[in-house]
Amino acid sequence: MDDKDDYRYLKLNDAVFCIHQKVSLIGVILEVGCYMENRGSDSFSALTIIDESYSQAGIPVNFSADSMEKLPRIASIGDIILLSHVMMKIDDGQAYALFNKKFSSFALYERKDGEDILPYQASVRFHRREPDKKLIIGLRKWFHSFQLKEDFINFTLLKEIKEGQSINLVCKILHVCEILNSEWMAFVWDGTDTRPAFIHSKLKNEREDELPLNLEPFRLSKDILCSFPAVGSILRLIIDRDIEKHILHFLNAGKWVKMLNVHVKVNAGLWCGLLTHFTRLRYLPDEDFLILERQRSFGNRMSMKYPRLPYWCFPWTSGVTELDCNNRVPFATLMDVLTYSKVAAKYRCVVRVVAAFPCRAEDLLCNSGRYGLRLTLEDPTARIHAFVYAEDGVKLFDGYPPIDAVQQKLNKLLGVVVTNEGMEDKNAPRNPPWVQFCLMSYYLDKNDQWGSRNYRISMTKIVG
Repeated sequence: MDDKDDYRYLKLNDAVFCIHQKVSLIGVILEVGCYMENRGSDSFSALTIIDESYSQAGIPVNFSADSMEKLPRIASIGDIILLSHVMMKIDDGQAYALFNKKFSSFALYERKDGEDILPYQASVRFHRREPDKKLIIGLRKWFHSFQLKEDFINFTLLKEIKEGQSINLVCKILHVCEILNSEWMAFVWDGTDTRPAFIHSKLKNEREDELPLNLEPFRLSKDILCSFPAVGSILRLIIDRDIEKHILHFLNAGKWVKMLNVHVKVNAGLWCGLLTHFTRLRYLPDEDFLILERQRSFGNRMSMKYPRLPYWCFPWTSGVTELDCNNRVPFATLMDVLTYSKVAAKYRCVVRVVAAFPCRAEDLLCNSGRYGLRLTLEDPTARIHAFVYAEDGVKLFDGYPPIDAVQQKLNKLLGVVVTNEGMEDKNAPRNPPWVQFCLMSYYLDKNDQWGSRNYRISMTKIVG
């Protein structure tokens, strides 16, 4: 295409046939990739654009520049980009546009309607032209009523994730915060429960290296926790330092988002994801069927008889424990427990016991001869510490049975693997059963009720 014909923007369905030619394109940004900076070399980013002629898969556009500041800084997915003199290429059957820092140019325009047709960012070589205005207005109108069909993309629910996979998610952003110096984390939710993970930590190390309650180094504030859903797992997403300043403004609390290529793993028995420069964020209208599907599924769950039971304990709990508290006490999740408005309260919970301190039966009795231990409880929503003291321990272990019997009961709770010879396999990962507990919350300092909230187990007995 000659310079004098720059204003003649090709439709995307025509551009895919112009391999090894320079073309000019205008499109809506469907997807943004994360940025990558190479020391001593160029910086790179990628996005995908669509128009009315090529509105499903879209065309990828790869950028390179002398610095990250010269790359397109997308304000919002759905904005419009004008591209001049980009080279059409093909890789593995996929046509894409390559932005060359020596002769290509771009300009970015907001997606919203209005008379203001000024770019909010433009490269040095870009020149505004009068015909651009009409094209931008037309594309805005088309996109306003656009519905994306993505049957070819497989999106995974949180209940389906497996360790080591790279997955695509449709999730709601609940919160984003800086957890350490220049390290950020996003908290996301889709209404389902992540599967319980095997616990690999050694019980004997609980004193020096206790199993963490959270992946973040501090407990979130009461106000933030109270804004979280009380049912359904909250997945922590760790944001790679190389991309955080380019992706944070896309992660707005309360908004649903599509994330492509999120790597998931288990850390200390807790699920987490990692956002890297391979991750892509995709356009998501408010009425997207995937959002409505997840909201409808969650609504169905909340209409069930026991909506707060963990998904993975069905059809019922293990039966390892039995309770003396009134069965009419409704089930509560640990997020319910953490955020309940009153400090002193009673709860009926279904949890797993993922750690105990001390973990040896001979160490459970204090010098006074009374029981004393700390259990780490988890369900799909949270982890907490709960204590067993004195008469509550007598109830839990059914008196003061022989040491071997107490150890067997404790091992039941913790999911300790026992060999055919009846010996504990200390190297095997643990998969604790789902058990019922009656929890009591209380405070140590009446002047600091939230900060001093504690939990103890009562009216619960280990069966057998």
